[in-house]
Amino acid sequence: MRALSTASTGMQAQQLNVEVIANNIANMNTTGFKRQRAEFQDLLYQNVEKMGVSSSDANTIVPTGVQVGSGVKAGSVYRITEQGNINQTGNSYDLALQGDGYFVIQLPDGTDGYTRAGNFSVNADGQLVTEDGFVVSPGIAIPQDTISVSINATGSVQVTVSGDPAPQDVGAIELARFVNPAGLDAIGDNLFLETAASGAANLGQPGGDGFATLQQGFLENSNVNAVTEISALITAQRAYEMNSKIITATDEMLRTASQLK
Repeated sequence: MRALSTASTGMQAQQLNVEVIANNIANMNTTGFKRQRAEFQDLLYQNVEKMGVSSSDANTIVPTGVQVGSGVKAGSVYRITEQGNINQTGNSYDLALQGDGYFVIQLPDGTDGYTRAGNFSVNADGQLVTEDGFVVSPGIAIPQDTISVSINATGSVQVTVSGDPAPQDVGAIELARFVNPAGLDAIGDNLFLETAASGAANLGQPGGDGFATLQQGFLENSNVNAVTEISALITAQRAYEMNSKIITATDEMLRTASQLK
């Protein structure tokens, strides 16, 4: 009976579903995190009787036929890039993106990474960096005698230094956009890498055509909705249980058939 293998694919699919939901819930408080959704596809069908074929010499046609499916498989785990809520932090180096785009991060190997997490700080050289010390592109240096830092919605960074009340421009933050942001490769630490699926990075200034604006002193929260995830978890759990009951019922049917004399 193929029901055993069919139900086992259903259990494996729901296991993946629960793992994705668990990761979403685990990252409810991760800055800039984007929730994911598991998507599934049905497997190949066995055509016991093919639809559309002739069923008699009078050219009558089989209207529906008999097709028996063989289960389900994972199609993709899709990242949903909708905007997360923005909360005020009061930290002048915290930046939230309102709209489409990613901060560009210079990784140690010379490549560029991308992130929505704007919880930045400055290192010993005064450079704006991530929590791991990676420089935020294009490499903005804050003078040592800086009294205050102002970053406007279009990414322009101005500082006021001791002894000079006039603000000084020290650079501008750049952003990257992608045709398919769901195709970015997540490598952990809130970082993504460009892939063939995401398309090449389109660089620009905040507030430009299609680019997000910046909000200084704010951070973008995860876009995970706890109620939605718990509801999805319950649904996945029930689906897993039903597939397990199919295996139990099939086993009992096989036992009954094997006892026939």
